[in-house]
Amino acid sequence: MQLEQELFGARFQNPVLLASGTCGFGRELAGVMELDRVGGLVTKSVTLEPRAGNPRPRVSEGAGLMVNSIGLANPGVERVKAEKLPWLASRLRRAQVFVSVAGHAVHDYCEIVEHLEPEGGFLGFELNLSCPNVPLGGVPFALDTGMLAKVVGRVRGITARPLLVKLAPNSPDVGAAAEAAVAAGGDGVTLVNTMPGMVIDPETRRPRLGAGGGGLSGPALLPVGVHAVWQASRRVRAPLVGVGGVRGHRDCLQYLLAGASLVQVGTATFADPRSAERVVQGLSAYGRRRNIGAVAELVGAVRSPEGQVPFAGREACVL
Repeated sequence: MQLEQELFGARFQNPVLLASGTCGFGRELAGVMELDRVGGLVTKSVTLEPRAGNPRPRVSEGAGLMVNSIGLANPGVERVKAEKLPWLASRLRRAQVFVSVAGHAVHDYCEIVEHLEPEGGFLGFELNLSCPNVPLGGVPFALDTGMLAKVVGRVRGITARPLLVKLAPNSPDVGAAAEAAVAAGGDGVTLVNTMPGMVIDPETRRPRLGAGGGGLSGPALLPVGVHAVWQASRRVRAPLVGVGGVRGHRDCLQYLLAGASLVQVGTATFADPRSAERVVQGLSAYGRRRNIGAVAELVGAVRSPEGQVPFAGREACVL
């Protein structure tokens, strides 16, 4: 099966990417995996100033899930420009790179993109819009389509690079959010970020995370992400990137069938740093076994349940 695709004006050797926040800036995994064997990676989210992150503990694991509250810990845009991007440019030959951008106001996103736009070593930006918009009283940009569109539109005016817009799983209407993102200038949509969650220790009666609540990821998020991709695929024509709960190639296939052209692997890399490579291998074996010519044939190829009208003619009703 041909795994290559042309997307965003670039060649992706396979549809498997490393998700933001789980591979650092690439260097952190370079000693245990071959980065150029995956389709690409999305860097840790970059903010204007360096951030130490939230109080510890920052991660809590459970059966089929992980809850984290890292707090956007990163070295800041200046060090990313001076150290991280040159390393990526010197090491990667085939894997594509997106830089994740985060902020608490529209001008944060614009300033970061302005700082990084002249630099090499990456293809485009992924806008992390799940950060609380401080001027709006802490409402994440991704949950307000007007503000979402404002961020994307302002950034679009600064760069011609591909823009991925990362949306939240708890959006009231993820399809409408995807439409707003593309209409404002987004080239693709990433679905989904972590789901808000909390884990409490019954013995201490305290949250297991130092910040209290956090973001839920891991296998428990897979059906949420797949459903979000399916919803968005019926509303926009732009390429979709599925993320959330991918551990193996069968999880990746669910996202592809729902409508994603690319799929990111995140939490699984903590347990197995080579998990993304194994997903690529599994996809290839699946294609040979099923005699599929190209991975693009799988994108959006989900079928309706037997005896029901096609999905394209039905509206989702979640009870």
